[in-house]
Amino acid sequence: MIQFIHTADIHFGMENYGKIDHKTGIHTRLLDFSRSFNFCVDTAIERQVDFFLFSGDAYKTAHPSPTQQKLLLHAFLRLHHAKIPTIIVVGNHDNPLSFGKAHSLDIFGNLPLDGFHVIAKPMVVNLVTKSGPINVLCIPWPTRNSLSIDNRYVYKSAAEITTYISRAVTAIIQEEARHLDPTVPAVLAGHLTVSSGIFSGSEKRAIYGTDPLFLPSQLAIPPFDYVALGHLHRYQNLNPNGYPAVVYSGSIDRIDFGERKEDKGFCVVTIEKKGVTSHEFIQTPARPFIQIEVTLHPEQNQTEQILHAIKKQSIKDAVVKIVYHVPESMRDCVDLKKIQYACESAMHVVGIIPIRKSPVRERRIGAVKTTMDLSALLSTYFDTKPDLKKRKEELIQKTLLLAQEENDQEQEE
Repeated sequence: MIQFIHTADIHFGMENYGKIDHKTGIHTRLLDFSRSFNFCVDTAIERQVDFFLFSGDAYKTAHPSPTQQKLLLHAFLRLHHAKIPTIIVVGNHDNPLSFGKAHSLDIFGNLPLDGFHVIAKPMVVNLVTKSGPINVLCIPWPTRNSLSIDNRYVYKSAAEITTYISRAVTAIIQEEARHLDPTVPAVLAGHLTVSSGIFSGSEKRAIYGTDPLFLPSQLAIPPFDYVALGHLHRYQNLNPNGYPAVVYSGSIDRIDFGERKEDKGFCVVTIEKKGVTSHEFIQTPARPFIQIEVTLHPEQNQTEQILHAIKKQSIKDAVVKIVYHVPESMRDCVDLKKIQYACESAMHVVGIIPIRKSPVRERRIGAVKTTMDLSALLSTYFDTKPDLKKRKEELIQKTLLLAQEENDQEQEE
């Protein structure tokens, strides 16, 4: 029986909410992600797993700060001290945009230590664990730099190159799978976009056309016993009724409010024997994100309505956003100081945001002056004025009379 941890999308450097911690001088959100990742490492050490598999995106950018590097290195070294081999697959956030530059995880592959396998190009890692051998086919985020682009595609459009990359990676997976020993447990680990995967809130800005796409059926092939994916932030199994499972472990902590309803964690995978695999999703102590929405009623005190909604939520140590909807005819009289005081136990209040529906402007006239005479234009205009409809004919006649007098005066001059 071989057991391992599957995690991904640590995203050290996400500091969009929070503040500087007065004890450490480090941003509270960076501490959140560090706590969640170390919880994952704790589990690996406590269960004495055979190896640790990280499927990409260690940092928010390819240029992490020294503090971010220090925290990640400390966590990975804990695995080394526990004699747990670690496979690190490079993700899209770890890759620099410029050709020739080192990726953000290069340092781990150059440490004079055994047990770190940093994969920047497609390859198979033949790992010998304390419980037996296992083959891990690693597919980092596919780019022009990590694949050999056919000369025919060098000057093609971005869409054509993306399609080419998808086909090239699929061919690599199929070719490597054919050469694997079918009697030895095997895992496919990749930082990839699967067509049926569900994006989280922070990822909905991503456009499918820019990512090389793969079908679950292109990944769930023999002899793999488990497909360990990174890139999408929501935990999901894209092959629930088949074998092997195609699993995104998801991010270890919440990135933004689009992920506030999602559980965050990692997977403990157990290969009991060849062809029999199970996995358990374990939640991390992720920071809660709470969004409170209130639609104000005219007959009730506005501030009290919001305070009542806050009391219904457990906001202690949470990141909180309050949105209140103000009716069109109502004046905004919310006491912001009282709201802020009620949120004192929260870790951070993103904002107290009023939303007022903009009034719909009615179309006044659907007439075109060049195709209608003055009388018809006036008739159409007064039809849109209910309070003037009764005097319509009288007003038209007076207006025409004024127009005639002005015309006569201009002719005399």
